[in-house]
Amino acid sequence: MLRADLIGFHIQAHCSNFLQTVDRVLESRIDYEKPGVSCGDRFTAVRPFPISVKDPGHSRPSDDHHESIYIRRANLLRQLGTEAEFFGVGVDRLDYTKGIPERLRGIERFLNDYPSYRGRFAFIQVGAPTRTRIKRYQDLIQEVESEVERINARFKTRQWKPIVFLMRHHSHEEIDPYYRLSDFCLVTALHDGMNLVAKEYVASRDDEGGAVILSRFTGAAQELQDAVLINPYDAEEVAEAIRQVVEMSPEEKRLRMKRMRQVVRQRNIFRWAADLVGATAEIRLDRRTPAPLRNNVTPFPVARAR
Repeated sequence: MLRADLIGFHIQAHCSNFLQTVDRVLESRIDYEKPGVSCGDRFTAVRPFPISVKDPGHSRPSDDHHESIYIRRANLLRQLGTEAEFFGVGVDRLDYTKGIPERLRGIERFLNDYPSYRGRFAFIQVGAPTRTRIKRYQDLIQEVESEVERINARFKTRQWKPIVFLMRHHSHEEIDPYYRLSDFCLVTALHDGMNLVAKEYVASRDDEGGAVILSRFTGAAQELQDAVLINPYDAEEVAEAIRQVVEMSPEEKRLRMKRMRQVVRQRNIFRWAADLVGATAEIRLDRRTPAPLRNNVTPFPVARAR
């Protein structure tokens, strides 16, 4: 890695972790101001480049009448075998870092602590299988399926079940209706460098509706500060966050979503790519420029770009 001109991480904390690790295990000189690593005759810059999604564009009014949105929501849920006044969505790879079992226990706690929402609230979990030949991932799928069945068996009625688990790969076009029609997106990653699902959800909400419940252990939490931040290990905190967004006024939701969309618009994927390429070019140019002599002291040798 230290043969590269530039190493990019999602957030500054990861840059600092990398520099501290190099300092412990390699004979090198760490520069925390530039910042970067001098190893041998080469300097490698280390900087944060938070990855993002496409520019969501400017908000525009929906072509649908307010009533038709409720009809579309009802039809969507009916196709999934449930009905509800409110619903949330989670979209993840079935990876143990995503905190899906913890999420399900938070939903169970919500239904237990706020029984008035039984029959009125549903959650749709879209889960894309991954690394299915590895036993740890096989066990995770079984755990998630078992938790969904247990929670549904505890609360369901003839016409309603609280959790719908869709275990297959979905295209962006298939996921988009869940984003646009849901009351919130729930992200409970136990550790995630960024988490683009949260940003995709924000980008999809051109109606400035919806809300994001976001693990504070994601890189996205540093940018989407108008999300409702949670500790995903704390089922009670997850439950309270669900109650908060379900009962949040439309005005507050719009204000929060408008600010989050502005963040995603300003720091979109094209800005990320431009910053990365620009920083690399800047480093290359700097290495072609001889350092000025100061007090007749010879500067350290600088490796030229090849």
